[in-house]
Formats: sequence, C-alpha cells, structure tokens
Amino acid sequence: MLRTGLVRMIEIALTMLTVSVIVYLLLEFDSDDVAVKVLGQFSTAAQRTQWLHEHGYDQGFLVRYLAWLRSFLSGDWGRSLHYQVPVLPLVAERLVATAILGVLTLALMIPLGLGFGILAGIREGCAVDRVISIFSIVTTSVPEFASAVFLTGFFVFWLGLLPGASTMTSGFSWQEIVLPLLVLVLYGTGYLARVTRASVAEVMNAPYVRTARMKGAGPWRIVGRHVLRNALVAPATIIMLQIPWLLSGVIVVEVFFAYRGFGSLLYEAGLNSDINVIEACAMISVFVVVVTQLCSDLINTWLNPRTRRIRVTCAAPAPIVGSATPLSKSAESV
Repeated sequence: MLRTGLVRMIEIALTMLTVSVIVYLLLEFDSDDVAVKVLGQFSTAAQRTQWLHEHGYDQGFLVRYLAWLRSFLSGDWGRSLHYQVPVLPLVAERLVATAILGVLTLALMIPLGLGFGILAGIREGCAVDRVISIFSIVTTSVPEFASAVFLTGFFVFWLGLLPGASTMTSGFSWQEIVLPLLVLVLYGTGYLARVTRASVAEVMNAPYVRTARMKGAGPWRIVGRHVLRNALVAPATIIMLQIPWLLSGVIVVEVFFAYRGFGSLLYEAGLNSDINVIEACAMISVFVVVVTQLCSDLINTWLNPRTRRIRVTCAAPAPIVGSATPLSKSAESV
C-alpha cells in the first residue's frame, strides 16, 4: 500500500509538471501576443517591447517557464489582468464559494443516489425499480441549463419563493444557493442512482448471494454483509469523478445563477484572456483531478481486495478467481 501510494504521488507530480508545460506553452509561447493581452490592442510597438524586456519575455522559453514555475510554487501567481488584484486570494475566494456548493451537493447527492440505487437494485423489475429508473433517466438526460431554466421558472416566476440569482453580495444566503444546488443534485443523483442500481442488481444475482438466501439469511443481512461492499466499487468511482466536475464542470450553473465560484471565474478569465488566472485555474483543476483519482484507487483497493493482491503479485500470473467468489467475504460466513 505504501509503495503504491508513493508511485501514485510521483505520477501526480509528473502529471502536473506535464500539464504546466502544456498550459504555459499554449498561453505564453508567443510573447508578443502576451504583451497585446496585457497592454491592450491599441498599445504601440515600443511600449510592448519595453514591457517584454522589463518582464523577462526577451529570454528563451525554457528560462521563462522555469521562472514562472518557481514563482508559482512559491505562491506568487501574478496579478489578474481583468480584476487587477493578486491571483492567489482571488482564486482562493472563488474556491471557497465553489467548495460550499460542492460539499452541499455531495452531502445530498450521495445518500439520495446510493439509497435510490440500492432500493432499485434489490427490487429489480418491481414498480419501485421502474419509478426510480424513470426518475434517474429523466434527471440525467435533461441538460443542466434546461433544468436551471425550468426550476427558475417554477420557483422564481410562478411560486415566487426563491431569488433568481445567487450573487451572495450581502453574504451567504440559503435562499440564493437553493436553485444551483437543486440543479446539481438532481443531475448527479440520477446518474449515481443508475450506476448503483446496476451494480447492486448484478451482485444480487451472484451465486454466493443465492447461497446466503438458501441458508436462511434475511434480506437486509444479505444486503448489509454481502452486497453493499461488492456493489459500491463503481459508485465510489463515480462519486470521486463528481468532485472535479463540481469544481470546474459547473460553469453553466454558476454563470446562469451568477454564482461567483471557481467555474464562473474560469469563464470570465477565458473571455478576458486573463492569462495568470487561466494558468492558476488549470493547475488547480489538474491537481484536484489527480488527487481524486488517487483517492478513487485507494477506495477501490479497500473495497476490492483482489486488486491489491494482483498489484502485489503483478510479476506472477494472476490467480484465477471464479465469478462465484465474492469480493469481500464469502457466503460461508452466513
């Protein structure tokens, strides 16, 4: 486990280093274009040349990249060209806002998605399964902007219960966060419920579950001791994939409700060619992606011990494990 963790940490460092080179290459390879973005299109050639010399852009690409990387690692992320403030506190403020929205979304989405999925999986083919499946398909197939429009029309214009914008200009407001939270929870819950339902239904038909039934084990004992752990591998991966999506994949929701989060900051930076903010957002997004993937691997290894054994004995042929063998514990313990 320790060796695997170290290997994954090295992979994270190499991935972030590679992404940093690509991002810097795409945004700052053409130094003249950088000068135009900073000084404006009406600046003179003499002004651009002087600015490039003062900021070291007359040096080679590798020298400039290493200087940028050293400044980034030391916490000097430069100034925003659009907001004219340091990038680090600006990004940190938006990250906190998105973290609040993301934590609340996960706090509602995980129990609802897992609960609906487990209930539909153990009742496969029944009316409950069909109702939950229809709900999951509808909420997953409707795009976020469409559900945002529908919920805004229903709660804002028809019922008049909620505000239509989530600017949070006077501080955190529960009323303002309800609509973006509802849009994200509906979409994520349906997706998670469908994945969980498929995993639970597959495990419920496994031979060791039938053996447990024949030995007289109750339905909730079977689900709690033999089904859940084996069926949660795929849902756990989906949950970890939702975290980077909630960070930078909710641009539509944040922009629609004017929520001042990380996604809307990235959108504004792209519109205004705010190079320093784009670079910072890209590095943070990549860091979150690789860290969540590491956590996903660790959780899957804990849920499925076979992956750990296969990694340890990777040099030897993998043991042949029959489909009737449970992942966590056998039905002999029933």
